[in-house]
Amino acid sequence: MNKVVHFEIPSDDRGRVKKFYGEVFGWDIADMPYNGDEVYTTATTSPVDENWMHKEKGAINGALVDRNDTVSTPIVTIEVESIDEHIKKIEAAGGTVVTPKGAVEGMGFYAYFKDSEGNVMGLWENLKK
Repeated sequence: MNKVVHFEIPSDDRGRVKKFYGEVFGWDIADMPYNGDEVYTTATTSPVDENWMHKEKGAINGALVDRNDTVSTPIVTIEVESIDEHIKKIEAAGGTVVTPKGAVEGMGFYAYFKDSEGNVMGLWENLKK
């Protein structure tokens, strides 16, 4: 069974959304460099260890991202063994690829897809060790 491992919440104002989720829910919000000059804002909802692994079973962390044509509503990300294999399954079941497989250096791979109902969802594949 593949589990939900991440979420992304889009916004029109990154500063405003960081303040909202930090103040309302007490999440640890932090900017980190991404893809050279871009910034990815993490939203840590539960304690993690030095390898960013959860200390609490069943918890997930996420990110606050800029709203765009692809990410216009919250995204739920599902961990899979192989994005390439799951893309085949998604397409066979009536889904489509929105964002092809991309790399997050030192961590793994991601992709976005639309399910049979038009919902945009994410895939995550851990880097093989």
